Amino acid sequence: MVRLLSRVVTTGLVLGLATMPAVSEAQGARKIYISVDMEGISGVNSDNQTSATGNEYGRARRLMVEDANAAIRGAFEGGATEVVVNDSHGSQRNILPEDLDPRARLISHSFKRHGMMEGLDSTFDAVLFVGYHAKAGSPRGVFAHTGSGVVRDLEVNGLSVGEGGMNALLARWYGVPVLLVTGDDVAVEEQKATAPNVRGVVVKRAINTRAVELRPLAESRHEIQQAAKEVVAASRKGRPERAAQYTVRMTFPNPNIPEVATAFREVKLISPTTVEFSRESMPDAYRLIRVLYRFINPD
Repeated sequence: MVRLLSRVVTTGLVLGLATMPAVSEAQGARKIYISVDMEGISGVNSDNQTSATGNEYGRARRLMVEDANAAIRGAFEGGATEVVVNDSHGSQRNILPEDLDPRARLISHSFKRHGMMEGLDSTFDAVLFVGYHAKAGSPRGVFAHTGSGVVRDLEVNGLSVGEGGMNALLARWYGVPVLLVTGDDVAVEEQKATAPNVRGVVVKRAINTRAVELRPLAESRHEIQQAAKEVVAASRKGRPERAAQYTVRMTFPNPNIPEVATAFREVKLISPTTVEFSRESMPDAYRLIRVLYRFINPD
């Protein structure tokens, strides 16, 4: 009788383990990083939505968190065991903690060394970009700009990049693949330059830098959730991709910014509006890029 009960209990445990939804031992834990901007969010299409002083800002905040929550839901459905969300727009205090999926942790406020990628390190397994936009100079991309909007062009090792490209290079340095980007069609296409295998969810079609054709909100969020689920489920740990040196060239429409920037010994003036510097790591280069576009006020 004791042997029979033992066999029953053992069999029950085996069957129970076989049907448990836990992540497999071979697959391991999946730690997911989500960077959320606002300009590429579903339904966002006007300046009075993207600034805290705008009369539709409160509405845009809700749209932003709903896209973020769709990505979070999908990530957990795909096997994520931990999700960190970085509020990456403007003041970077747009997402209200009480509105965010409670399973995710939130990084908030703009005073960050690595801005839109604060908190990312090699312990993460994948990066998802939600609500991203086209880079400065794009003739057709909703709210096209780079950084705080004072940059005309940003090059890293000869490649012109926007925020998505710069952020992907940082992720590659840590060996964390960028698997998903959501935004307008121009932003999604641009991301392929630094993340060739990225999956894109186009939530709106840019007609020009302001006019846009919006997809139905429910449709966009369903696709975001499904795409996040699938890319996380298929994710595999990456390997660091590191250049021997990172040479950065930044061009500004305002020549006063380059003039002030040369206070840093390594920053060289290439022209009245362009500076160049080099750093040995992408995290170090990223920090200085951020200082030059965000914390210099020539006015």
